[in-house]
Amino acid sequence: MSSVMAELMKQKIAEALRAVAWQGADIVTNGMVAGVTVGEGGKATVVLQIVPDKNADMDALRTQVEKAAGAVEGVASVAVVLTAHQPSAARAGYGSASQGPPQQRQAHGPQKIVLPGVKFVVAVASGKGGVGKSTTAVNLAVALAQMGLKIGLLDADIYGPSIPRMLGISGKPEAREDKKLIPHERYGMAVMSMGFLVPEDTPMVWRGPMVHSAITQLFRDVDWGVRDILVVDLPPGTGDAQLTMAQSAPLSGAVIVSTPQDIALIDARKGIAMFEKTGVPVLGVVENMSMFVCPHCGTQSDIFGHGGARTEAEKLGAPFLGEVPLDIAIRIKSDEGVPMVLAEPGGAVSGHYKEIAEKLWQALNV
Repeated sequence: MSSVMAELMKQKIAEALRAVAWQGADIVTNGMVAGVTVGEGGKATVVLQIVPDKNADMDALRTQVEKAAGAVEGVASVAVVLTAHQPSAARAGYGSASQGPPQQRQAHGPQKIVLPGVKFVVAVASGKGGVGKSTTAVNLAVALAQMGLKIGLLDADIYGPSIPRMLGISGKPEAREDKKLIPHERYGMAVMSMGFLVPEDTPMVWRGPMVHSAITQLFRDVDWGVRDILVVDLPPGTGDAQLTMAQSAPLSGAVIVSTPQDIALIDARKGIAMFEKTGVPVLGVVENMSMFVCPHCGTQSDIFGHGGARTEAEKLGAPFLGEVPLDIAIRIKSDEGVPMVLAEPGGAVSGHYKEIAEKLWQALNV
């Protein structure tokens, strides 16, 4: 079992243990869960810190924990270890509000993830969903690869990973002897996604600590090798996933994707502000669905408006990387697993993506 999958199972077990109540609160919230481990074959161990009490029914507690943890998919067996050891100050269990999960306990804030073989890490983000962020990330990554660069593509949209479908990839990645995952190879790129590790129809209902852990593992426990750019497709919004990226990942900068209308631009503004507050440079703004050109008569229709992202970028002092039109072929080719820049390399849409890729590469090398 890879370290990524083991970590995911640990988080799922910890979440399941919130259903076990003890003395007025669940055992995760009250800090009783001192640790969770998952070994080969799905063998799980849960360590509980307890206060010695001759009236407490420890056997009943053990049974509840075994039942809750054993219900997690992939868990073959559960061993529950009870310990009366207490830290000198206060219990610092797995779900302690003051401490958080073990992987988040830092003396001086989040530690930066180190990717020694990767030159640049670029996040593709959006303030809201539905603006074509993942489509932009995929086509941008492929366009960069066509420039002769060594590209990695990380689908960090853990709530709704769509890049496996957009690239026509499925199946779990192989793991090396040291448990690091080997990314899939597609169109000259190394590709990793949470969608390779869980079934496509499985809802990802995760709390903040689980989000942090999952994203960290996708960076740290994947063999990215030597890459000029690692393109990272973030979930939409400005929540836990984005904050984890900004604080922990070695980001070289971020690209913000927005549609032209005012409602989308409001959220794009928030995304830009978040990266600025966390010290991550905004490398540029992309206006997606910028206009629609009728394939029959050639008439341009500005369905969502036009030029709003460019104007917003100028107001905020951010570079404008380019615009991509609304084209039905983009949707069709994405569903087929073939990025537009490969499906129609000489087309107008591909030209827009390639221009954006060139401007991004220039921005990274200033």
